[in-house]
Amino acid sequence: MQRKGRRRIISATRNPYRFREAEMADEGPSPAAKPLAERLRLQRPLVFLDVESTGVSASSDRIVEIAVLRIHPDGSQEYRCQRVNPGIPIPADATAIHGITDADVANKPPFTACAQTLWQLLSDCDFAGFGVSRFDLALLEAEFRRAGLEFAWRERRVIDAMAIFHNKERRDLPAAVRFYLAREFGSAHAAGQDVRAALDVLYAQLQRYEDLPCDLDELHSYCNPTNPDWIDPDGKFIWSNGVPTIAFGKHMGTPLAGLVANEPDYLAWVLKGDFSPEVKQLVKNALDGAYPKPPDTLA
Repeated sequence: MQRKGRRRIISATRNPYRFREAEMADEGPSPAAKPLAERLRLQRPLVFLDVESTGVSASSDRIVEIAVLRIHPDGSQEYRCQRVNPGIPIPADATAIHGITDADVANKPPFTACAQTLWQLLSDCDFAGFGVSRFDLALLEAEFRRAGLEFAWRERRVIDAMAIFHNKERRDLPAAVRFYLAREFGSAHAAGQDVRAALDVLYAQLQRYEDLPCDLDELHSYCNPTNPDWIDPDGKFIWSNGVPTIAFGKHMGTPLAGLVANEPDYLAWVLKGDFSPEVKQLVKNALDGAYPKPPDTLA
């Protein structure tokens, strides 16, 4: 019998390898969903998501749990939460944060088993959450790549409640819940609670700060300011006097052409390292003799 205030769980035994509908957090569906959809004048779904993982490297760590809260333009909501077997041991320091152990995921499907269903769920939508721009989306991109699927999240609008919070108050998620929602937040690292809290915090921010844009494009720009000197999304390479230049590590300040000529081994290390696809493509192109052109020459 379905319990009041909760969504029905689709049986894992009947459907073990799909990204399944799951119960909402204990407090049930968020009442903020409909007014938030109206305030932002949604034209397509806005998906709040949160992942728990084996560590903090988007390229080498793996997802152990993902929660997705999909808000439709009419304010209706779909919730999915799935634990997955990462295929590698979960370090003790990661378990200390989110409480998920190797035993908890031993009999769960790998990410690849539910990747197609999740990819479809995340199609034709924009994204939101708390800190999603820094880690969650990049980790999902890497997981999808290993499953043979392209996840071009940078082409979507991303509304990060943490960016608004840090711009306005500069605190973490538990403090955001306290500040905006006037309640204590029991666990900062349970995906189901985090994704619901991110929705509630974002709606409270829109209510509190009347100067925040109600248009998704403008709010995306507010949450994701671009530095005109950055060549790649992470700012690993920048324009310096119109010359592409490395902006990190022991060769910081060296023109890219100088690295190609004098330090090709260092660039080979970058290609094998924990860097974004954009950085690796830029380096590969440079090693092939193709360099980016300054923005003011691309008219």
